[in-house]
Amino acid sequence: MARCHRYQRSEQLIRVASHSKEEGESDVRTQRSLTLTETAFSRSQGGAPPPVASVQDLVKVYTRGRHESVTALNGVSLDFPPGAFVVLLGPSGCGKTTLLRSIAGLERPDSGDIRLRSQLVFSASEGIYQPPERRGLSMMFQSYALWPNMTVADNVCYPLRSRRGAAGDGSARARRLSRAEINDLMRKALTMVGIPELEHRYPNQLSGGQQQRVALARAVVWRDDIVLFDEPLSNVDARVRDDLRRELAEMQRSLGFTGVYVTHDQAEAMQLGDRIVVMRSGRIEQQGSPRDVYLRPRNRFVANFVGASNEIPGKVSWVSPDGTSAEVTTGVGKIRGRLPEGCPVALSTEVVVAWRPESGVLSDAQPGGPNMWSVRLADPVFLGTHTEYIAHVGENRVRVLQTSESAGAPHEGSELWLSVDPENVSILPLVDA
Repeated sequence: MARCHRYQRSEQLIRVASHSKEEGESDVRTQRSLTLTETAFSRSQGGAPPPVASVQDLVKVYTRGRHESVTALNGVSLDFPPGAFVVLLGPSGCGKTTLLRSIAGLERPDSGDIRLRSQLVFSASEGIYQPPERRGLSMMFQSYALWPNMTVADNVCYPLRSRRGAAGDGSARARRLSRAEINDLMRKALTMVGIPELEHRYPNQLSGGQQQRVALARAVVWRDDIVLFDEPLSNVDARVRDDLRRELAEMQRSLGFTGVYVTHDQAEAMQLGDRIVVMRSGRIEQQGSPRDVYLRPRNRFVANFVGASNEIPGKVSWVSPDGTSAEVTTGVGKIRGRLPEGCPVALSTEVVVAWRPESGVLSDAQPGGPNMWSVRLADPVFLGTHTEYIAHVGENRVRVLQTSESAGAPHEGSELWLSVDPENVSILPLVDA
């Protein structure tokens, strides 16, 4: 009996990628057709197409015991543009997986709204809840979620046999696919992920990387316009993970689906996402392109979570007339840098100046301009393409990342000049809001 319940639960999860076979099918087809029409109209008018998914003011609180509660989502609002690959990035417990599962319909928020293709699929205030199988999306799970008693081919074919219609733009979805059509789509998906020769094997005959490719093939076989990913690459080794990242990014660009990807791996987020959403304690701290999030952090949490960061405290002593840059008086002199957009500061405000280790430039001769110090290097660590040093700037220890060279590389104890371009320095509030 326990085994039966386990398989029933697995089927419920897999059916996130499957539409309802009766009245829900028509709703999904209609909404997809409307979304395509709205997108085409918006583009013809020169405007941005409407988001393919959006969440508004989502709140989710979990109760632990009688007197303890945890707020997983605290008023989260977010739009997902068509064809975007959005990465939800943050530490454990930040709410990223709860947000993903809420979009999928596997969690019910306590308040807020969720729309898919402009259709309201969840609203706490209006009492609307559309179950996962009627939301018209696919999902790839961290645990693979492959049927152990099915071959690779049958696992990939499962969504095609569980719902009606053909993949694509929503037309001809009222009929069931023929066996030949199903097998054709299955083989195309397996070829896309590079394992066409494995269709007759069972999951226990596959490596971890191969199982992940099967799960990926199943997620994209139906060509849904929204695909959700719950840390799907966390269980494979580094080399396989890197290969799968590249293949997934290429596949997303080729198929054009909107991807929503959960991870705590900063490198993975940078490699996959064209938009990164950094979360902490159920809130969105910052969202933007990988370059903007990395080079223009809005607060100290983002600066330190998305990569390494050097920090020196001080007080604001000058602000540019346009409010985009400032000068900070610190224990190692005055440092100039950029202010986060839309975050004005007053004179004498306590802040930190922050920059990435690779932004520091070492030189033998004293450079001109601001932000330069005489330093002594210590603790070199060879990292292959780069070498990391600790530079003593007054009483501060800062990290410096330099390209490794066979000759002429600085050594421990070298006394050099360190400079940082003000464009690469962020001036951030001492305490995050």
